[in-house]
Amino acid sequence: MKSATMRGTGLGAISYESERHAEAPECEVVRYACSLGHQSVIPFSVEAEEIPLTWMCRCGREAAAVNKVPKMAFVITADQRVLRTHWDMLLERRTIADLQELLAERLAVLRNQEEEEERLSA
Repeated sequence: MKSATMRGTGLGAISYESERHAEAPECEVVRYACSLGHQSVIPFSVEAEEIPLTWMCRCGREAAAVNKVPKMAFVITADQRVLRTHWDMLLERRTIADLQELLAERLAVLRNQEEEEERLSA
């Protein structure tokens, strides 16, 4: 009976996969240009829900899409956006009376904890 030996290869040295039955996915190529004239060509999958209209250029500036038309007819700009604070979002969920009640409960819990610590340390 012959003994079988296994030859190993270095980690990641050789890929045994072939591209014989692999198909490249469909993609949409978007060209971006920054203010310095740098061009970036980025392929996106056709199945991508949203393709960005801006891209970070290699020089650190923001590059705008040259050959891409936004899918949405209405785009909200930064000056039209209404910024909501944490307080605004909190008021969407609770009323002022609820918040005052919660505050009173939490203060009572904290006071009880302080009394317990003082009693244990004495």
